[in-house]
Amino acid sequence: MKSRLEKLKGTCIGIAGCGGLGSNCAMALARAGVGHLVLADFDVVTRENLGRQYYFLDQVGQKKVQALKDNIARVDPGINVEAHDLCLGPDEVLRIFKNCRVIIEAFDRAEMKLMLIETVTERFPDKFIIVGSGLAGYGANNALRTRRLGNLFICGDEISEVSEETPPLAPRVGAVAAMQANQVLEIVMDDLQPASGDDVWDE
Repeated sequence: MKSRLEKLKGTCIGIAGCGGLGSNCAMALARAGVGHLVLADFDVVTRENLGRQYYFLDQVGQKKVQALKDNIARVDPGINVEAHDLCLGPDEVLRIFKNCRVIIEAFDRAEMKLMLIETVTERFPDKFIIVGSGLAGYGANNALRTRRLGNLFICGDEISEVSEETPPLAPRVGAVAAMQANQVLEIVMDDLQPASGDDVWDE
């Protein structure tokens, strides 16, 4: 029987988006011992990203997927990291995440979030998807939670929206990213099974 850490090492996790949520979640999973990460993003690192994303000043101008792959290698060069520099659509989701047990949603745009959720739930009924919703501003630690709906996990307060008054700041973004990573560990190490039929959990 495999140990829990052996399960992590043998698991493939997909991360859609390598910004605040995705970069911090990826690093948490790398430090926890996940052996295979599939990253997808088309953007580059900017100075404005450094306030909440897991990049460094000398990486400004680099593609996020490559910069994140390099940062993961500094933690553990033995981790298998697939870096896909592209804009995801349904076809790309099906192609690059087909071998992933869990897919992390880490997009900024609502239409991209919806596309990923619909594609994964409709085409990958045997996979889990973990999304971030409600992470803007600061404080309100007790409002952050994880809720399960079938094979979908929602991390955040599900209320706070990004605005000039409530921008995405490192502590809350990092907290939700850590919740997403922690949920991955629970799924893998506790052998959670995908929902069947119309099973729904609301935790």
